[in-house]
Formats: sequence, structure tokens, C-alpha cells
Amino acid sequence: MKKTLTVVTLLAAGASQAAGLTIDTQGGRATGMGSTGVASMKDASAIYYNPAGIMGVNKLDIQLGGSLILVDLGFTPDATGVEQSQSPVSPPPYGYFVYRINEQLAAGVGVFTPFGANSKWPDDFVGRQLALESRVATYDINPTLAFAPVKWLRLGVGFQAVYGTINVRKQIVVPPPSPAAGATGQVELATNDWGFGYNAGVQADVMPGLLTLGAHFRSGIAMSTQGNADFSGFPDPVAPSFPDQPVSLDVDLPASLGLGVSFTPLNEKLTLTADVNWVRWSTIEQLLFELETTPQFNQPSVKNWENRWNVRVGGEYKVTDALAVRAGFVYDPTPSPEDTLAPDLPDADRLKISVGAGYAFSAFRVDAGYQLVLLQEQRSTFPPLPGTYNGMAHVIGLTLGYSP
Repeated sequence: MKKTLTVVTLLAAGASQAAGLTIDTQGGRATGMGSTGVASMKDASAIYYNPAGIMGVNKLDIQLGGSLILVDLGFTPDATGVEQSQSPVSPPPYGYFVYRINEQLAAGVGVFTPFGANSKWPDDFVGRQLALESRVATYDINPTLAFAPVKWLRLGVGFQAVYGTINVRKQIVVPPPSPAAGATGQVELATNDWGFGYNAGVQADVMPGLLTLGAHFRSGIAMSTQGNADFSGFPDPVAPSFPDQPVSLDVDLPASLGLGVSFTPLNEKLTLTADVNWVRWSTIEQLLFELETTPQFNQPSVKNWENRWNVRVGGEYKVTDALAVRAGFVYDPTPSPEDTLAPDLPDADRLKISVGAGYAFSAFRVDAGYQLVLLQEQRSTFPPLPGTYNGMAHVIGLTLGYSP
């Protein structure tokens, strides 16, 4: 039985700043270091990057922040050679709370948006029957527990409760043999659901004070979203053929595995990090809207995504005890084959260049990061609409922290 992932159709227009669906800028420090963190995060944001890292909190750590994502995406269809573009804005927030109970045990909870995007193509977009406007957000509530059986080894595990909200609008053309064939209308779909999963990680100081290795696994999450489909704008003779009705969307959010290394020479002033992350994109084989009253309008879209590894490197230098500067680089290849790349979910290989800084004062600190995301020119041979996608994105991350 083919697995389906209908929510991805709602992430149209180059999902944020990571290939596929993921939003990986979940902390200002990590954003500036190329979104690395599997081995290097040892504060409250480790709830996202590797739960074992929360053992690095001294007593209490609270972080609140967000990532402003501005996307400039263009599509040039072969048929016209005229580029159409959009510039959606997404501000996914996050928050983390960690309390270290004793030398061997810490607990915390994180709330963040691991998947989400906004998209709005112009009304005359050549692919408007696939996507005109969409909004999606998944909110992950991630209670976490970490344990250090010995000083140099940290283990962590978390439970994921994910709430997804989905909205999409697209054009529909009345098909033959209706006498109104060729007439157009629109459909708006809104669904939501809860899904559940887990994550687990380990960090090991193989050379204490110098070299740390880490691994982190985040499970896939199955969701069956339910909601309503509202049809409008059809001429009177055919409007009864498009009644408002319930709609369902089956979702398989992919599992991922991260492996990381952190190297800290120069008396802990310099930290060099590298992560490789594997994402099980092969769960995305087709997209399917399932209408309850008019199932004849269900049109599966084949995707056949492929599993991918992405590579991230980063660094941090402590100029003073209060000030740190950071930089990083990411190569993130698209999982989409050329022959299934369509405007309902455009994608491209991504190169990301990041810089950042952090400043601490008393019990407070501020971490800021910026990423320039270059979407490489991506050719699509998708038969209904071949063309070329390209663009860029700007990601600005800011985190406020408190550690008394």
C-alpha cells in the first residue's frame, strides 16, 4: 500500500529554508553555526537538536525566540519563458525550559514549529490549479528527560505531541462533459489533527574538554487530518456539483537521524562543529486530497521522493567571556526527482551561508543568527508543467535566554 503525504502540497513555494519540509533554525546560536547542534548544543535548545545536551544546563535555562523567514521564489515555465514569483514571510516561534535536577538528571519541555510555511502565488499563476495560497504550521510539544550515568556520557529521550493546522486555496476548472466545461471556481481546505512520536539522543565526551560525539533520532509521525472543503465562484448551473464537504488528508512526517562532532581547542575559546543528517523522505510517494462527497475529484499526485543526507559545518569563537561570534555552511539537496517536481511543492538544492553572534550580561543572553539561502536553479520535467525554479531566502533568528 502506497504511503501518502498530503500536507506537503500545502507547503508550496519552496518550503522555508530547508530542502523538503523541515525548519531547522530552532535557536539563535545554532542558526549562526549552520544549524549544527547534535554534538555542540548543551543548553535548553538541545531539546530540538539532541535531548542528551540538556545535561549541560547548570541549573535552569529558559529560551524564547523565533526565526523570520523571507522567501523570494521564481518559476519560469518552458511554455512562456516568463518568470512568476512570490515572496512569502514565515515567523516560526520556539521556546524551551530546562531544569537540572541533580548531577545526573535533567528535565525540560520545548515548543517549536518543525514544519511550516506560507505561500501565495499571483492569481494569474500558470500553476494555479495546483496551488494559489497555502498556510501550514505544525506545533511540537516535546517533554524531555536526560540522564548522565557517568560524567562523560549523556543520554536523552523525549515525547512528541504534534498539532498540525493546514489551509490551502487553489483554482478548479469544470471538466467536460458538463455544459459549463472550462468555467472556473476555487476551493479552500482547512484541516487539523494531532500526531505523536518520540526522539532520543546521546552525547559522549570521548576526549573531555576537546572532542564530543553525538547522535540524535527523531521518529516519523503519522497524522490523519480532518476538516472542511469550501467551494466558491462556480456558475449556477454547475455549483451544486461542488458542494461544501468534509475532507481528510493523511500525513506521514518523515523520521530523521543526525550524527555530529564538536571539537573545542584553544582553551574552549574556539568550537568547531559538523553534522550529517539523514531524512527518510521516501515516505512521500504521492499526494492525495480525499473529498468525502465528491471523491471523483480526488487526484493523486506522484512524488516518489528519495532519502537524502545533508551536511552542515559551523564554528564559534569566544572573543570575550560575554561575546561570541559564529559562522557556518550547509549543503541541503532536494529529495524531489525532476520528473515529479511540480509547483504544488517546488524545491531545489540549497546552499546556506550563516553568521551570528551572542552576548551575555548577568543572567541574561541574546543570540542572533542570519542565514542566506541560495536555491540552486532546479530543472523540472514534470509533464503538465515543465520549467525552472530558482530563488533565495533570508533567515533571521533571535533568541533571548535566561540562566540564573
